[in-house]
Amino acid sequence: MADLETQFKSAASEVTKLSKEPNNEEKLAIYGLYKQGTVGDCNTDRPNMFDLKGKAKWDAWNALKGKSKDDAMNEYISKVEDLKKIYA
Repeated sequence: MADLETQFKSAASEVTKLSKEPNNEEKLAIYGLYKQGTVGDCNTDRPNMFDLKGKAKWDAWNALKGKSKDDAMNEYISKVEDLKKIYA
């Protein structure tokens, strides 16, 4: 588990150092996986209709409900590796 968490933290650091910014869909995917990997299932109410960004982020996280933290961490690491190939 410690090794997975180390890789996860490393990936979280690396994703902030990409030379180009990923598109919104990619950002929402990594956001949702990050939240699921760190917090678990979505535990907040959906933002109101005027908070478009907040709703999109909430939806991305809530879509992963039921996914284990370990699975989310592994998918996050894999997604960051894919993004590094595209945006490094």
